[in-house]
Amino acid sequence: MNSFQKVIIPVSIFIVSAFNIVLAQTANKIDWEEDLKVYKESLEQKHIDLYHSVSKETFLTEWSKIYDNVESLNDFDIILKLMRLTRRINDGHTAISLRNIPTHRFPFEIEFIEGQWYVTKTLKENKQILKTALESINGIPIDTVAKKVSEFAQFVENEYSLKERTGSYLTTAELLFHLNMIDTMNDAKFSFRDNNKKLLTMELAAITDEQWEGSDVSNINLTVPEIKKPTIDNPDLWYTSISGTMAVYINFAGYPSFEEMQVFGAQLVSDIQEKKIKQVIIDMRDNGGGDLYVGTVLAYALNLADCIDWKNGVFVLTSNKTFSAATSNAALFKQLLNAKIVGQPTGSNPNGYQDMDSFTLPDSKLVITYSKRLFRLSPQESTPLQPDIIINQQQDDFFRGVDTVLKELIRTL
Repeated sequence: MNSFQKVIIPVSIFIVSAFNIVLAQTANKIDWEEDLKVYKESLEQKHIDLYHSVSKETFLTEWSKIYDNVESLNDFDIILKLMRLTRRINDGHTAISLRNIPTHRFPFEIEFIEGQWYVTKTLKENKQILKTALESINGIPIDTVAKKVSEFAQFVENEYSLKERTGSYLTTAELLFHLNMIDTMNDAKFSFRDNNKKLLTMELAAITDEQWEGSDVSNINLTVPEIKKPTIDNPDLWYTSISGTMAVYINFAGYPSFEEMQVFGAQLVSDIQEKKIKQVIIDMRDNGGGDLYVGTVLAYALNLADCIDWKNGVFVLTSNKTFSAATSNAALFKQLLNAKIVGQPTGSNPNGYQDMDSFTLPDSKLVITYSKRLFRLSPQESTPLQPDIIINQQQDDFFRGVDTVLKELIRTL
């Protein structure tokens, strides 16, 4: 082989390889112009009242800015701009869902308690950060990061769901990277403060949602000694007696089918009548929604129990996580069961745009959710369901694994 061949063959291989990469990139390039048209036209067609909060002129102006600049933006930057635009619609069921987008997360979960972001779940290998307060990400104060992330958080209906959703997005690696909060999507430096004021700084690697779901984790379970969780098939719907009282505790964290709720309600009422239960606590603090009408089956069943103290004995627990149909059912329980609302304001509004559906953009496969109905279940417009009795989780109880809301309420029974 002569010297010319020695040079030209590697160069040719490089050119062919580079050409193949360009072809692959071209083949995989998302047709955002088409997707943006589908986004706008489908929302206008499917949403019950798309321009109830933002004017059509303002919305289309912002949409056009994205459409006219797709060639100069990368895919995730376009998604971020769509997230910000969709927030302008101003209802918690119209949102950009990232479920079809391969993203990574940092391996812990946080909750906002008394002004700080506390770690409530993490990998067992990192269990030393459990119950610590997150102070910074890559040296940036957590309040600064949270404020920026909150501008893009989805499924937001009021100030309470804004805080809740911000916490869930604070661990998304792609979001933090494209907001210039971290230098790489692979890992980042996090600083935590424990209960003894000791600072813990760790380099954490981002993992996929599938890896997180399959991981061995440590988490905080807030409990009270008076309530023992029974052996059950459905962790989202169960009940048990509260020891030392004439009360029953109903954990309503998720919605079953209509038929399953009928069976559950019949068994519940049978036990209530047999034990002559006087008070009922329905815990909806972790219920993010489902079928509103399934919830009314529970109300119907409970209404059959004459032994209940219908004047002062029914309580519904809510939190900032209580959302969508769960908020609506809590409002209905207040009306139908004369229930007192206990805990925190709900993350959604009983008067508002609900009954969520979705469509998928054809090329990017980005999922867009939207509202199909307008519900009016409260005399107050555009406000969360407010508790009759406000009880917040306390830091001291959190460190001891005690559920403050249940502890304080049970004391009054």
